[in-house]
Amino acid sequence: MTSHTPFAANALRATIGLGLVLFMNACLVASPPTAVATSHPKGDEKGAKPVATNETYIEQWQDEAVRQMQKYGIPASITLAQGILESGNGVSGLAQRSNNHFGIKCHSTWTGKRTYHDDDKKGECFRVYDDPKDSYEDHSHFLLRDRYARLFELEPTDYKGWAKGLKACGYATDPAYADRLITLIEKHELHTLDVPGGRWKGSQGDVVQSNRSSKTGSNTSRKRDGRASHEVDVREHDVVRKASAGGSTIELGGTHRVRTTVHGVQFVYAEAGDTQASLAKDLDLMPWQIRTYNEVGKQHEFKPGDRIYMQPKKAHAANPWHTVRQGQTLWQISQMNGIRTPALARKNNLKPDSPLRPGMKLSMQWPLTKEGRLPWWARAMGAH
Repeated sequence: MTSHTPFAANALRATIGLGLVLFMNACLVASPPTAVATSHPKGDEKGAKPVATNETYIEQWQDEAVRQMQKYGIPASITLAQGILESGNGVSGLAQRSNNHFGIKCHSTWTGKRTYHDDDKKGECFRVYDDPKDSYEDHSHFLLRDRYARLFELEPTDYKGWAKGLKACGYATDPAYADRLITLIEKHELHTLDVPGGRWKGSQGDVVQSNRSSKTGSNTSRKRDGRASHEVDVREHDVVRKASAGGSTIELGGTHRVRTTVHGVQFVYAEAGDTQASLAKDLDLMPWQIRTYNEVGKQHEFKPGDRIYMQPKKAHAANPWHTVRQGQTLWQISQMNGIRTPALARKNNLKPDSPLRPGMKLSMQWPLTKEGRLPWWARAMGAH
């Protein structure tokens, strides 16, 4: 038997230990890495998604929903409720990878980027946006199509009418779609955003969470706390408050002075030489918005002194009655009073192109009976 000295034994143990370490490292390098679930901001339908709730979505997107309402007349509560449902609080695969928060499909008119997902049918085409805000803007444009025109005869505060109307017009195939929208709106009191100056406060817990997020630099907190964004939001709400309190005049640049009707619709007066294109450029609007808000065709020429509305007119006017003068049309009266022509016609049992007699009294707020009288319930509320 061979005898080992202590030095030889130690050297042998060191050699064996080094060999084991090298062998284990080689095994680790060769083996695949262990999958770890993460909440990557872009998410993945098959992997982990960012944590999101109705409240965090509302907190992040309420300002944009209000901005869209002020531009197009679509209730902010409806926009937010649709965004929550369609995007899964902003973390669905379509929302995360394509910035599509409203599940809007390509259709024949879409020329932008696209992606394909299984929905009602396999491999359906959906729109892709560079930024989620583009999705909000496109959602508003989407609802301005003729298919949804009757919704704009409703008041922005009539969220139930809008929810039921969206379902009736075929926005979604889910038979409970309207009820789901209404439930979300009432659960979170989103209808508080539909009135001038309204602001969704959220629960105290939500506010605390938002304040904590600001330390980590979350987009939501930056949007909420950023001074420039805050000043813009306050200014927009102030404009609407002044309008609702009795009209106002503000300067937004360009050559036109922006005014508001007593019931809160922004407009300017046309000047000599104004065209639809020049008005759109000066007012920072698209030409189709000029035509849609003022109910005119592409060839219409505005005259100096005509009112040019910068947002949708309402389903009622500030004054209860209008006495027709010689030569006036329903459209001219609608422009004078900030009321939509179809709504004015329906209130008075007329067609939009019906001829008017001088001296006729038109109801601007209440639908008349076939006999031309105020309904009993309107009289009961003090109308006369």
